[in-house]
Amino acid sequence: MKITTARRTAIAQDLVQDMAAGSVNPNPVIEIYDGTIPASMGGTITSTLLGTLTLTPGVGTVSAGVLTFDTITDDSSADASGEAGWCRVLDRNGDEAAYFTIADDGSGEINFNEATIVVGAPISITSLSLVVGGQ
Repeated sequence: MKITTARRTAIAQDLVQDMAAGSVNPNPVIEIYDGTIPASMGGTITSTLLGTLTLTPGVGTVSAGVLTFDTITDDSSADASGEAGWCRVLDRNGDEAAYFTIADDGSGEINFNEATIVVGAPISITSLSLVVGGQ
């Protein structure tokens, strides 16, 4: 699929709005799980939660169809050990906003340097950008 830069930008802005929605919690979060991304959103999560990272209230900025996340706060102590396979973003009300695949071989929608998470160790994302669609 090829879409215009204006449409890519609009989609990225909609995604930011979805992730930043709500008022119950001060910040949206990224929950990292092991296993395979579910086929659809909204169902029971059977994967193991490895850790949770905190986004800024506004999530990030959009330019030319690219969402660049603001600084992401580390999880200082992973909840469990495992191989990160996917994550979900919860908005400030705790509602699901997006799911993304994770890999350490370049094949994920989000790519980690190392996808192996160790219980008690920190989890960090030093920078994150998502490109919407193509031209």
